Amino acid sequence: MTAVIDLESYEDALATYDPVMGLEVHVELGTKTKMFCGCSTELKQDANSQTCPVCLGLPGALPVVNEIGVESAIKIGLALNCEIAEWCRFARKNYFYPDMPKNFQTSQYDEPIAFDGYLDVQLEDGEIFRVQIERAHMEEDTGKSTHVGGATGRIHGASHSLLDYNRAGIPLIEIVTKPIEGAGARAPEVAKAYVAELRELIKALGVSEARMEMGQMRCDVNLSLRPHGREAFGTRSETKNVNSLRSVERAARFEIQRHAAVLNSGGTIVQETRHFHEEDGSTTAGRIKDNAEDYRYFPEPDLVPVAPARAWVEELRGGLPELPRLRRARLKEEWGINEHDMQSILNAGAVELIVATIDAGAPADQARKWWMGELARNANETGRGLDELPVTPVQVARVAELVASGDLNDKLARQVLEGVLAGEGDPDTVVEKRGLKVVSDEGALSTAVDEAIAGNAAIADKIRGGKVAAAGALVGAVMKATRGQADAARVRELILKKLGVEG
Repeated sequence: MTAVIDLESYEDALATYDPVMGLEVHVELGTKTKMFCGCSTELKQDANSQTCPVCLGLPGALPVVNEIGVESAIKIGLALNCEIAEWCRFARKNYFYPDMPKNFQTSQYDEPIAFDGYLDVQLEDGEIFRVQIERAHMEEDTGKSTHVGGATGRIHGASHSLLDYNRAGIPLIEIVTKPIEGAGARAPEVAKAYVAELRELIKALGVSEARMEMGQMRCDVNLSLRPHGREAFGTRSETKNVNSLRSVERAARFEIQRHAAVLNSGGTIVQETRHFHEEDGSTTAGRIKDNAEDYRYFPEPDLVPVAPARAWVEELRGGLPELPRLRRARLKEEWGINEHDMQSILNAGAVELIVATIDAGAPADQARKWWMGELARNANETGRGLDELPVTPVQVARVAELVASGDLNDKLARQVLEGVLAGEGDPDTVVEKRGLKVVSDEGALSTAVDEAIAGNAAIADKIRGGKVAAAGALVGAVMKATRGQADAARVRELILKKLGVEG
């Protein structure tokens, strides 16, 4: 359990102070090899099995820049409306820590590849907030430290640490915002919306899967408060490696309340890193990080400068996909839905699945219905994402087709999807194995209707007397007799026809 920290109420904090944020997002690129060597970037391999003299920093080993890494950085910069440097270079960021075997990280310092951009993000009520981008630069990831023997999994209190350098050298792009001002009480929402939009952008570019739960995208939340009317920024804290959208919002909100409590009590904010705790949304102190900290940056002597040809940059610009926010606006219009519905689809991670289902032949409303209904329910119950369910857009489109043709009704279609999810085969196979087709034999339906009328004489008399709504009871009886495999609309038609009543 984390220690109890005094907090100001959120409303009181915002009544006195303006929050100022800075968000630093690290994106792990989806290249096949590392940024400066040929080692594989595949996940979940044996510890230290994907290393070489370069990423281990052995004497005499020389790095070589990954071209796809540079290309990915340019694509990200262009999509963020950044200027692309005509000439830039790498630098050595020197520090001693076991997760970087070279004792320095190859990064970029005062000459990033992309700078001075912006990203427009849409908040839940439709308001557009522009986040200014300071820079996007290339660097490499560090190794992974596992601290053993302590109660928290952190280095403090651990008896020893294990080091895995498979991740050391994997290409990263760090995207740094300019100070985000003017968000007021919506600052946490803006932070979440920005990271969400950035994640969608990265995925659309195809440069990373950007799965935050797997560490492929991580956010550092810098936050400070200043009294209303003051221009100078307050002292900031930096909550490190926040790895979910919800947690980004919670971390910003918690720090606003914590800072306000410290300031209101006459205390001083310490410039430091903070650890975020998922279990209760709190943060705790990490290490002091004052402005005198010196990484002793200097130009990397073993790598030549990067000078992207303008023709190449423009070629990459011309190949950019439709940006996510514009694409969502287009899809919202095409699908005829409101902003709330689109936000729900986005939150569920269903946009691409619905698009693929429509591409496979399903009407838009049917594609949305099944992914956001039955399949979303199954995902929630099983604790999986929609994209992790063992069903494909093509299979969902086939279910929609069977419903449209009258071979299935909604109840039967749900059973078919249940079978597909259970691994019983594709929709047609499940229909065949379970015998789930709608009863379309007019003779069989007529017999079932006759039996329902005979068994419910009082209800039949009511219908003959003009109470047509009572037909629902007879429809239910027929559906029960046919195990739900009749077309309810056709059953109702037959009932009214046999009773000599117009529907």
